[in-house]
Amino acid sequence: MEIEVKFRIDFNQARAAIESLGADFVREELQEDLYFSLPPHELLRVRRISNLGRSFLTYKRIADPGRNEEFDEIEVEVSDFDGTVEILKRLGFREDIWIRKRRLVYRLDGVTFELNEVAGLGDFLDIEVISDNVEEAKRRIWEIAGRLGLTEDDVEPRLYQELIREVEEE
Repeated sequence: MEIEVKFRIDFNQARAAIESLGADFVREELQEDLYFSLPPHELLRVRRISNLGRSFLTYKRIADPGRNEEFDEIEVEVSDFDGTVEILKRLGFREDIWIRKRRLVYRLDGVTFELNEVAGLGDFLDIEVISDNVEEAKRRIWEIAGRLGLTEDDVEPRLYQELIREVEEE
């Protein structure tokens, strides 16, 4: 189970705080995510990480709709982004939303930090733990969040797709 909490942050302040904890920098990713229309609480995405020359097909089921912190996820690497998108379209899936972001990934003691600059939306930090023990994972996330000066007021519970739709409707 992927457990993550998303926070609205100031990119440079969050980066400095994460580095001050001693987290290891893993990589930078330039991501383009294409989401397909699915029933509520399910996500289907094809992700291209252009600077790494890699692509992934991901299905997620949201286990806690509304908070969007608990995900049952299946992800596979695919060799051809465009071919994968075409297969999904021919199977009847409809393109929904594009999300473009620059991501810096850090790790510390089994906790992953994904520091994101999302085009059209701003800056976010996902603090993530992979675990079958949801409560313990959330306890670890909140302990780290506290060390970064983040509180419940900083949480952004909406999915990026929801945020993009809101911006497009304005």
